Amino acid sequence: MSINKKYTPLHEDWAVVILGMAIIVITLAGLILPAPVFNWASSSELFSKVLSTKNILLILLQGLFVFVVAGLGTIITGKEIKSFFLGFPVLYFLTILALIIAGSGLIRSLNLEAVIISLSIGLIIRNFFKVPAWLQASLSTELYVKVGLVLLGTSVIFGDILKAGTLGLIQAIIVVVSVWYFAFWVSKKLKVDSELTMMLSSAVSICGVSAAIATSGAIKGDPKKLSYVISLVLITAIPMMIGMPYIAHWLGLSQEVTGAWLGGTIDTTGAVVASGTLVGETALKISTIVKFSQNVLLGIAAFAISIYWSYTKHPGVDGAPVKPTLGVIWERFPKFVLGFIAASLLFSFIIQPSLITEVKGSLKNLQGLWFTLAFTSIGLETKFSDLFKHENRKPLYAFLIAQAFNIIITLIIAYFLFR
Repeated sequence: MSINKKYTPLHEDWAVVILGMAIIVITLAGLILPAPVFNWASSSELFSKVLSTKNILLILLQGLFVFVVAGLGTIITGKEIKSFFLGFPVLYFLTILALIIAGSGLIRSLNLEAVIISLSIGLIIRNFFKVPAWLQASLSTELYVKVGLVLLGTSVIFGDILKAGTLGLIQAIIVVVSVWYFAFWVSKKLKVDSELTMMLSSAVSICGVSAAIATSGAIKGDPKKLSYVISLVLITAIPMMIGMPYIAHWLGLSQEVTGAWLGGTIDTTGAVVASGTLVGETALKISTIVKFSQNVLLGIAAFAISIYWSYTKHPGVDGAPVKPTLGVIWERFPKFVLGFIAASLLFSFIIQPSLITEVKGSLKNLQGLWFTLAFTSIGLETKFSDLFKHENRKPLYAFLIAQAFNIIITLIIAYFLFR
């Protein structure tokens, strides 16, 4: 008790803003971490490139950097530091293993992202082996994923989207609003609980995994429910990625319309790129623009969701709804969104393009690393028996119905805007 009186832990969202912006500032100041090599096509390349002494040193250097940042986050948020020191090296090892597996020529040919591999590794360990208590206690999924979201803001450049074409942004706004409300309506009709409803609606309509994570942060959602939604997003993205280009060809759609359709419906950026590549260069360009435009709306959506949640949820001590004053809204607003927006504005309007070119590779690598760490953590925290004990098939039905609506309405919008 005496320790708690002397030291008040910092709110996790504020800690994330500080840590994320600190990484950006340090990188802009010249401390640019070289990105390790993880891609390999043969066993000889695995040992000569990925497992070479030079590359292993880069992996260890990168590990030391994220260890220090994550350690500071653990300290200032008041979490147990001993478990962190024991567990983080294990988490980092598993994450690097996932990155190496994802870098193989076979996995890359299947267009499977590193986060899918890291999630799978975590799920296998959690569901088939006993995870030590000290490892479970060391996991800070929310911290890792929110740091990744702040860094994601550095790649959301408003100017690039406007230069590439306003049609993508127009489609993104129409699709996000219409699909979100339809998914919300369907979920309510099927009596899906409020937390899952919000996460499902955002995942289907905005940008998949990142939107589900941001929404979960805005409403302080259950990590198990978040894992459930992420699993739905990743599983449905694979058949959509492969099948939609063939459907577009059968319908006789142009590359422009096909690209806009793919970018507006497929929920992961990697799957969008892979699917666009199957169609052609023009389709790839348009699909990327549309998906990028939807990513821009992530911060705005999280802000709107936090206000809605404050107005409609979290009753007071006496059971009555909390009066939605500005103070209440600010208290419950996900502060990490401020870091995301600040990073995006900084890189969109203030930082010189030459400096952005110099640092974007390092920041992109770190962003991916934080996300992969988070997905390894999600896997290690998710036990399917617990998940299915609390959930039923209604969220699955809601997700699939909403995704079907997304596919149809986005095709119609893309046809009229891009034909």
